[in-house]
Amino acid sequence: MHDGLVHLHSILRWVILVLLIIAIFRHLSGMNNKRPISAQDKKIDLFLMISAHTTFLVGLILWIMGPWGLKTIQTMGMGGVMKNSVFRFFAIEHLVGMLISVVLITAGRSFVKKSSDAGVHKKAFWLFLIALIIILASVPWPFRVVGAGRTWLPGM
Repeated sequence: MHDGLVHLHSILRWVILVLLIIAIFRHLSGMNNKRPISAQDKKIDLFLMISAHTTFLVGLILWIMGPWGLKTIQTMGMGGVMKNSVFRFFAIEHLVGMLISVVLITAGRSFVKKSSDAGVHKKAFWLFLIALIIILASVPWPFRVVGAGRTWLPGM
């Protein structure tokens, strides 16, 4: 079950990244063209928010039940976790970074949902862009020390 949740969590990461990039470009275009929020903008942002919340929920389950989160803190103590960059990343940094990103995505979606005004594109654009930057910094990519041994896609 743990491996299945890790694979789901990893696959959903790509869904979020694709939807975030689409949403960022749509809001940038809307901001530049001063067009009102469209139904398609709202739909993309909704799917983005649902994907982000689902991924965060799966990640939270992994953090609580898996070997890299709560169990690491219970075993090593908070001081021991904070001294090791890999354990600190998975037990603290990844969780906090993704929580902030989900909050930003939810706030961006909230602005878009409440108004069709063209000015909302700017708010959504910046919130989604900051969320993208935080996500890119908080993912254990294979080229990072914390992602060593991991693959780009699960099961590869």
